[in-house]
Amino acid sequence: MMLGLKIDVDTCRGTRDGVMPLLRALDAAGGHEVGLHAWDHHAWQMRMERGGPAFMEAQLRRGGDALAQILGRWPDCSAAPGWKCNDAALLAKAEFPFRYNSDVRGRSLFRPVVNGRPLPQPQIPTTLPTYDEVAGRDGVTNATYNETVLRQLQPDRLNVLTIHAEVEGIACHDLFRQFLAAAQTRAWRMVPLRELLPANPSTLPEGRVVPLRQPGREGWLGAQG
Repeated sequence: MMLGLKIDVDTCRGTRDGVMPLLRALDAAGGHEVGLHAWDHHAWQMRMERGGPAFMEAQLRRGGDALAQILGRWPDCSAAPGWKCNDAALLAKAEFPFRYNSDVRGRSLFRPVVNGRPLPQPQIPTTLPTYDEVAGRDGVTNATYNETVLRQLQPDRLNVLTIHAEVEGIACHDLFRQFLAAAQTRAWRMVPLRELLPANPSTLPEGRVVPLRQPGREGWLGAQG
């Protein structure tokens, strides 16, 4: 049983030189993927709609070029900040050599369709709620959070959890270590998202990306229709 882990790390553009060795080490280790989250996380969330294709293309190019300088190659994958993804964003990403994207919330692997045409880059959606969406709501506390998520893992379905460096990596570091240990005890294997893709992604079902209001989040996010 595989659980895909996606770690969102937001780094200040001005400190890029400080994270270069870390990103190179992660990439060289082989067990991790280093993909593009955003050139400017806040700008993407606040301006992607009114900025339109030109804004999104520029953001993707600047971020991808920066990672290419660090890694020595274009990143294999990307993930939209805050799951802010629509048809225009999908078309913008299709102009770049991403192997796949993880831009939306959903339930299964799929190839997004825009204007009646399936795009070549498959989507690996986030299927599980994030810490900030459930902790403190409906009686969920730090003491019960891990079990709340573990109960939602489904052996016969896609399972993808997004974690955040500033939460699970810092404030809730011990809680996340406990989650990993509990998941492994239950025979779950944590894998990079690329391991969830079939050998031939063109065989995946097609689907639309639609706006969704997610409890615990402000505004809309992109979701598998």
